[in-house]
Amino acid sequence: MDNTPTIEQQIAQWMIAQIREVGTLTQKDAIAYVRSEYGEQYVFISEHGHVSLEKEIKKAFRKLHGGRIAWDRDAFLWAWT
Repeated sequence: MDNTPTIEQQIAQWMIAQIREVGTLTQKDAIAYVRSEYGEQYVFISEHGHVSLEKEIKKAFRKLHGGRIAWDRDAFLWAWT
């Protein structure tokens, strides 16, 4: 079986590395990185009109951090809990 991480898992790993290094990661910075490194197919416009990461990225991210990172909806960023 191939143990190569999927692109979604690679992005999730990058997100966690950024949070480890800086303490937080804004959605704006995550979107900019994903667009520049992986392309538009990994982002979408939510029903609220916000640019968001593709669902599989968020799923891989949640699985990797196991509840240790929280989303701050007011600041549009992730941070350690």
